[in-house]
Amino acid sequence: MAKVLATPGVYIEEKSAFSSSVVPVSTAVPAFIGYTQRATRGNKPLTNVPTRVTSLAEFEEMFGGAPKTKFTIQPEDNVGYTLSADQATRYLLHSCLRHFYSNGGGDCYVVSIGNYGNGIKAIDFNDPANGKGLVTLLKFMEPTLLVIPEAVLLEETDCSALQQAMLLHCGYTMKNRFAILDVFNGDKERTFDDEDVINKFREGVGANFLQWGAAYYPFLKTTVVQSTDVDFTNISNKDGLIEILTKEVVEGVAAGLIRESRAELVKAEISKIATASTAVEILLLSDTLKVISPTFKSILSDMREILNVLPPSAAMAGVYAMVDNSINIAKSPANVSVGNVISPVVNITNESQEELNLPLSGKAINAIRAFTGKGTIVWGARTLDGNSQDWRYISVRRTMTFLEQSIKIASERYVFEPNTATTWISIKATIENFLNNQWQGGLLAGSTPTDAFSVEIGLGSTMTANDILDGMLKLTVKVAIVRPAEFIVITFQQQQQKS
Repeated sequence: MAKVLATPGVYIEEKSAFSSSVVPVSTAVPAFIGYTQRATRGNKPLTNVPTRVTSLAEFEEMFGGAPKTKFTIQPEDNVGYTLSADQATRYLLHSCLRHFYSNGGGDCYVVSIGNYGNGIKAIDFNDPANGKGLVTLLKFMEPTLLVIPEAVLLEETDCSALQQAMLLHCGYTMKNRFAILDVFNGDKERTFDDEDVINKFREGVGANFLQWGAAYYPFLKTTVVQSTDVDFTNISNKDGLIEILTKEVVEGVAAGLIRESRAELVKAEISKIATASTAVEILLLSDTLKVISPTFKSILSDMREILNVLPPSAAMAGVYAMVDNSINIAKSPANVSVGNVISPVVNITNESQEELNLPLSGKAINAIRAFTGKGTIVWGARTLDGNSQDWRYISVRRTMTFLEQSIKIASERYVFEPNTATTWISIKATIENFLNNQWQGGLLAGSTPTDAFSVEIGLGSTMTANDILDGMLKLTVKVAIVRPAEFIVITFQQQQQKS
């Protein structure tokens, strides 16, 4: 009701000249769940608290550094030694965060589910009864990707159950984020039998909400873990290490490669492995052993090689962010190289990729391949719902989610507004302006805006009189989303000479 003017004078009224706008939501903000060295900000605990992180330095400030993975070393007559990692001390999140940032990653959320030292438990990743793990993300709307690299460290059945929970979280509970999955035992070659890693992954991931996730194979040989990240303290049985290094000296003396006097000095340095404890002593002794012992240098290299085999999901989250920020979300996160990678663990050829990309089940697995002269390239752009014409491609699913969430948030201001033509015109103009901008930005296909999208709203069009009586405002948005040119076919044909 208009205000009644009672006192003579001049009154100013301001009217809005422009309609409200749609603010585009963020498109590549992953949420990582896993174990960290600690989880504190000052005196405030951050365990099971989704925390926004903008850089690796900020992550390490709150969550600490890399785990100290332990190895067992055993002397062997023929090969010198065998080295095996203690899986109870193996954690991946820190290295995977490094890989995320080295591939273009930016803002992300981290959910620390515990500290190093107690082993990995499936319940820590998703504990609805106690509000821990995955369920902590329910109140946070900004994350648009979900990544759990340490899922592959669980038992196979637990890994499958967690990945199903990830798809359920993305596609049923939230509907605003996309899961990037790793193949369990993705460092192994395919066998195409009952134990085949891809077939077992497809069985384990289930059949629900497949459009809300994508999987990548194989694991990657990376350069994330540096030489300074490993030393002799990674060896749990130091006596075995001392025995191997001492044997190297003895054999060197016998072969005439080392003088007796030098051998005694080298043995004295080797013996310090049992007593060195401070950070300075460990650093100095490691540097010394690298110089005087080729075997010790080889052992460190082997430990790095083992630690540098990582699942690709975190790196792919970085690739998604890089592609979104440098081009747009409609560009498929494919045909781009993966940084800090030597090669994939498994070499995939054109023939072996055919069944990965076009299986009868539709559960496509995106290959990461090595190409001569190009490096390690992401060579797949499909969701797990490969048999769906609507949601076959990652870029289509993520673009639609981006449009839906942006329009949804902008439309909230119209809740409880009068359900009349004035409101309908306003909301339609708001959405059309936003979609026109997205069309100009290349997200929508069409030579004209009317070819790219349409917004329908109104009585007799999208609503009935009963809908209005029930408080329902319905509108229909149709969009022509850009699809990738996955297969390019070039036809060559000879023609007769014409001159």
